[in-house]
Amino acid sequence: MPSVLITGCSSGFGLAAAKLFLDRGWRVIATMRKPSPDILPASGNLVLLPLDVTDPASIASTMEKAGEIDVLVNNAGIGAAVPIELTEPETARHLFETNTLGTLNMLQAVLPGFRERRSGVIVNVTSTVTLKPLPLVGVYRASKAAVNALTESLAVEMEPFGVRVHIVLPGRSPETQFGENAVPHMRGLDNPDYKPLIENLIASFREESGPVTHAGDVAEAIWEAATDENAPLRIPAGADAVQWMAEAA
Repeated sequence: MPSVLITGCSSGFGLAAAKLFLDRGWRVIATMRKPSPDILPASGNLVLLPLDVTDPASIASTMEKAGEIDVLVNNAGIGAAVPIELTEPETARHLFETNTLGTLNMLQAVLPGFRERRSGVIVNVTSTVTLKPLPLVGVYRASKAAVNALTESLAVEMEPFGVRVHIVLPGRSPETQFGENAVPHMRGLDNPDYKPLIENLIASFREESGPVTHAGDVAEAIWEAATDENAPLRIPAGADAVQWMAEAA
């Protein structure tokens, strides 16, 4: 039975991916900072583990309990929407420590085993905001663009060892907690220059009209990356993501 370890399974894309892989008969190691036993349906194929991707001790403990895995899905991440001018150093560090260095930490935890076995799949979930400049997400975008660059180089490094590497790029999703997570970091509502931009962004978090990305779209894209040997390096997830990628090509 193939096995997948997915980070950030408490909600959104990670939770949807965990459910999909379970439904299709995989052994799933679903990880999150604070696991809830009721978050996923009971299954003999499910292993629910705590994981903080910024903490080496947490990673080591989780990997020891997880056992051998065939696919790593780096989905854990945080968002922040704030003008670059007003971004506090702690916010910037938090974004890069979780989104970028957290991904690197997990890669370094599994790659030795994948390389030695000459098999394995890496799926890094980033964002279509990396495809074009957008206001208020500059530092978040930079943290995800860094993962794109890291993944592209990793794909070249791993090819001789039979390890496949992919990027899944979701679009805007009203089903995730990006908006809720981003609000505490917002700065500038008291600034007449930035206030209109920020108010428009807050409204867009709640907007569900037009093409959007659903959690199921991302789960299916992750499945494609994990199971299709001919999957491309970059896989858009969601109708808007497909549109953005086409425009960026």
